[in-house]
Amino acid sequence: MDALALLLAAALPWAAGCAALLAARWPAPASAERASGRIASVAGYGYFVGVFLLTTWMRLLSATGIGFGRISIAAPLALLAMLAIYRARGARSPLARFAAFARSVLQPPLPLWQRIVWLVLLAFMGLRLSTLAVEVAVRPLYPWDAWTRWATKARVWYEFGRMMPFLPGSSWLAAPSGAYFDASPASPATIPLLQAWSAIALGRWDDSATNWPWLLMLVALALAIYGMLRDRGLPPLGALTGAYLVASLPLLDTHVALAGYADLMLAGTYTLASLALARWASTRDLRDGAIAVGLALGCPFIEASGSIWASTLIPAAIVASWPRPGLKVAASIFGTAVLALAVLARDTPLLPGLTLHLTYQAPWRSLTDALFLQDNWHLLWYGALVLAIVRARRLLQPRFAPLVATAAAALAWLLAGSMFAANIVGWFPEASVVSRSALVMAPLTIFLCALLWQEPTPSPDQDPSTAKMHPIHPQGKALRATEVLDA
Repeated sequence: MDALALLLAAALPWAAGCAALLAARWPAPASAERASGRIASVAGYGYFVGVFLLTTWMRLLSATGIGFGRISIAAPLALLAMLAIYRARGARSPLARFAAFARSVLQPPLPLWQRIVWLVLLAFMGLRLSTLAVEVAVRPLYPWDAWTRWATKARVWYEFGRMMPFLPGSSWLAAPSGAYFDASPASPATIPLLQAWSAIALGRWDDSATNWPWLLMLVALALAIYGMLRDRGLPPLGALTGAYLVASLPLLDTHVALAGYADLMLAGTYTLASLALARWASTRDLRDGAIAVGLALGCPFIEASGSIWASTLIPAAIVASWPRPGLKVAASIFGTAVLALAVLARDTPLLPGLTLHLTYQAPWRSLTDALFLQDNWHLLWYGALVLAIVRARRLLQPRFAPLVATAAAALAWLLAGSMFAANIVGWFPEASVVSRSALVMAPLTIFLCALLWQEPTPSPDQDPSTAKMHPIHPQGKALRATEVLDA
């Protein structure tokens, strides 16, 4: 019975998010060759969209004085999922699409040697996810931040059936009863609400049961990476390799096994927002832009530093909106930021009521150790550095420019957080830890490396005469009816 309750707790937001994307007919209909990638994109994005739908609804319930309960939380989301599925009805039902996707995964139309490699990668991923599932099932709440910043709120909100206020120490001492205090009372509520929902669905508080969403985040992120790589034109085996590299990152897996931190969800949300923004740059589809903006706005509701990570998408948005002048504008923004940091580190400007100064600390030894010497990344940063040098001429091409702008801005924030850790630790304590900041940008880095490593296979429906069309989504030529996966 407990397993069924936890399954329903996981399935509800996932189904609601996928149904919402299907109802919006996102992503745009693809050729039959890339249909499996489209289904994977919906499944991957659907979980993160569903989590935000779930936690937003729980916020509304608490604000209106309605207590948390299985019916009050689940019924509206289930109704939304059913309405969205009805809106998305077409020639093929969602179950038929999923069955077709499962067949394409288990029996891919590949040459024999590629099929063997494909099945080996799937086996390794399945084995890794199975061992992580065992860790989640048997390990109680363990990491430091998990039970000092996040689960404290989840436990209180579960017990009271609503969001109780958490206040800083001085305010808590002076407040009347009904307020609570923990190590980070100002932390966003998304993670605690997600944990509280698992406990509500289960019917009791269980340290291990509340950790299952972390495994689902990893699965959803891998699905989204595979789907978006296929959308970019990579062949099935290349896309699966990219998904495997993400799912097998040691530090990413550690955040699943030692569940409870917010970094994994922030990494997934940030990565999916950046990929949707890059897709919008090529398609100009309002749905891509809406998803990118929605997920970017969701980052600050996961972790305090999410606002900074969301702001690193601004250069990419500029480049995507105005491809040629956008690169110069983005470069100007980077140059201005570097100059401002240099001035604040050297001098102390005095403003009315405000003194600005940054304390510079040389971070190069810690950065080298964290990125290149520790066993957290499977040589990711070595490979990224080599590819950036070898493919330097391609980095500013329209196909790569938005992703490169995002990666450059994320790297700048990583460096700034390391050089001025003494100043930012009070506002963004997690950002001062190199590995945790690098974790947020690691999936995006792998995605970009996969694109740089392997040239995409031209879509079979692209006319050779349309050489000026974007390589991702050819426009101006309608797909034949037999090649369209009905949305």
